[in-house]
Amino acid sequence: MKVDISVVVPAFNEAESLPELIERNAHVLTSMNRTWEVIVIDDGSTDNSFEVLEDLQKTYSALRFFSFRRNYGKSAALEVGFGEAEGKYIITMDADLQDDPAEIPELIGTLESGYDLVSGWKKVRHDPISKTLPSKLFNRVTSMVAGIRLHDFNCGLKGYRSVVAKGLPVYGEMHRFLPAISHWQGYRVTEIPVQHHSRKHGQSKFGPARFVNGFLDLMTVSFVHSGKRSPLHIFGRIGLFLGLIGLAILSVFLFGYLTGQGVRMRPIFFIALILVIIAMQFVSLGLLGELVVKGHARPKYRFRTREDDDS
Repeated sequence: MKVDISVVVPAFNEAESLPELIERNAHVLTSMNRTWEVIVIDDGSTDNSFEVLEDLQKTYSALRFFSFRRNYGKSAALEVGFGEAEGKYIITMDADLQDDPAEIPELIGTLESGYDLVSGWKKVRHDPISKTLPSKLFNRVTSMVAGIRLHDFNCGLKGYRSVVAKGLPVYGEMHRFLPAISHWQGYRVTEIPVQHHSRKHGQSKFGPARFVNGFLDLMTVSFVHSGKRSPLHIFGRIGLFLGLIGLAILSVFLFGYLTGQGVRMRPIFFIALILVIIAMQFVSLGLLGELVVKGHARPKYRFRTREDDDS
């Protein structure tokens, strides 16, 4: 049977939230008179999420789930979910009940109006200031780098046309930048305000380190996926600048030597040599970056799941 809507849910230690989440999704999707499925990726949970999903599957025939042997991260879960989804439209949401399934009809409506990816914007957030302030800074910087203005790149509630989701490189921590990558690929990206609820069960799985990692990942994704920034151009320019300074200083010493002047080993001479060496390293780094970016082809996902044991 052809599926209209696939809902992909990465879940890590959310056993208490899963029954209500699946029930609310089923209610909303059934009321839309569309064919649907919900795919839960159990990302190596250490609670009883696996058993909860087994019980839920007895009630909801449209529920499918995959259970990682260990925690691989949200990007890995999304990669598997996108690969397994059969729907024309793919909706992603977090499993902690902070994303509202009632937003799905508006997400689908926005996609059907001509957009390829629609991202949720948690305009009113129920999170502590320790999360909201760094998030605002991160979103502002990401908007500048990506060349598209979004208020909330990291919102888990998003809608994709299937062709977009299945063509996205989702690995590492790249799930934060899927709207940016889609924009760079030429797809139409927008956002809509969505309702954000307070967490009912458990606690957040993300710490302060994610913001530091986020900015480092932003540098990576801008090099690898934007198509606008060549590693050799970036590192080569730095190397060329430093190298010219070093060579200019060394040329003064060379001129003095050729004209019969005494050449004394001054500190600036060694500084010039160091600049030339560093310049060569920057150029070499740029060349290596070009080889990685141009020659690396990422294979289809391969993460160990419980289902692999039965295949």
